[in-house]
Amino acid sequence: MEYSQRALCGCTHHGGRSGVPAGSVPRHPFSCPKPDSPKFSTGRFGNPELPHPLVLRAGGSRLSATTIVDVHVSLGLGGPRVFRRPLGGRATSRSLLPHRLRHPSSTKTSVAVASATCSGDGSQMNVSSSTGRALTIQSHVVSGYVGNKCAVFPLQLHGFDVDPILSVQFSNHTGYGCWKGEVMTGEQLQSLVEGLEQNGLLEGYTHLLTGYIGSASMLRTVARLVRKLRTYNPNLVYVCDPVLGDNGRLYVPAELTTIYREEIVPLATLLTPNQFEAELLTGMTIGSEEDALAACASLHQVGPPSVVLTSLDLDHSASSSSTITLLGSTSQPQAERCGQRFRIVVPRIPSYFTGTGDLCAALLLAWTAKMPDKLGRAAEMAVASLQGVLTRTAAAQAVAEAAGKSGIGCRELRLVNSVDELLHPKITEEVTWLE
Repeated sequence: MEYSQRALCGCTHHGGRSGVPAGSVPRHPFSCPKPDSPKFSTGRFGNPELPHPLVLRAGGSRLSATTIVDVHVSLGLGGPRVFRRPLGGRATSRSLLPHRLRHPSSTKTSVAVASATCSGDGSQMNVSSSTGRALTIQSHVVSGYVGNKCAVFPLQLHGFDVDPILSVQFSNHTGYGCWKGEVMTGEQLQSLVEGLEQNGLLEGYTHLLTGYIGSASMLRTVARLVRKLRTYNPNLVYVCDPVLGDNGRLYVPAELTTIYREEIVPLATLLTPNQFEAELLTGMTIGSEEDALAACASLHQVGPPSVVLTSLDLDHSASSSSTITLLGSTSQPQAERCGQRFRIVVPRIPSYFTGTGDLCAALLLAWTAKMPDKLGRAAEMAVASLQGVLTRTAAAQAVAEAAGKSGIGCRELRLVNSVDELLHPKITEEVTWLE
């Protein structure tokens, strides 16, 4: 019987990656200390900078276990050390570095590692933070900011543990002249889900966020995943950004509209379509605020208790062309002085941006987690954060253009530079209640 604690590892000498059977003792320059008891043995450490998987072998009639208490990185004291304490036994320690890497130094750093008792599955490794644990499935680009590149960082700033799955992995977003990369299939997503489940890692998710999904097989796999996650956590919050298209143009195969309408939308907790997507999902034309509210009511009847229409052009007057309207509705009871239907009108920033819908959905997830019965106030904070990021990005674009630089690369969101806007936005456009 073997028990293991998983950790990031670059080593090929354990965990089966080099074909070495578990429990064998391959030669390795960074091996752990010899066991203190014949009842158990430890596995191997491969990277001198990080703690690595421990493999414990149970023997005899009693089970021996080891708890990692702390890891200290102290170059002046011989490098990182692992402290091992068998249950009912004496604590011992040993350096993780070979002798040749134990350099004397006056620089000392201590890195605390959370206590973790080795167990037969990974469920303890997937315990959410105080804010929550989010699984986010959407696109990824190596360079630039769309999809998961817009979602992971803001959610982490807000205290979420975030596990991203990449529905596509491209070199850059498709607004550039060309791009290269791969699209995930439903079978590949299912394989990832099975791997997580077999290790107990589907437990602990509090939130699911989905964005761009490019194929019918993957979208149906997402539907199955939502239902499976809710067997572990019936209160799972599913924020669905139904990325279908914009401005009258589809980004995905037309068949996905029906799958969203019949299989995905009924599972959502919060739905965040733009105007075009809301029209596709409801079969309604949205030309006024009354139309938008009727579309929200229609979507409530299908399933999602909360709907936020993230970008509306409600008429074609000269005054409206300089603003964008966000409109929200929820069937859930709200806190005092918070209505169930609301609008927020923001000035249109005269520039071209990508990833704004992805960022908006992630921010709505983050702020609604903090204000679960104040959807309008959460949307107010999300919009303020988004406008702050766009304002900073537009300013950076102007500086680049003044320096003679041009091209779509200058328009990428300045997300990392916008920590204050993401965490402490300044509200300049307040919510208006529609009750």
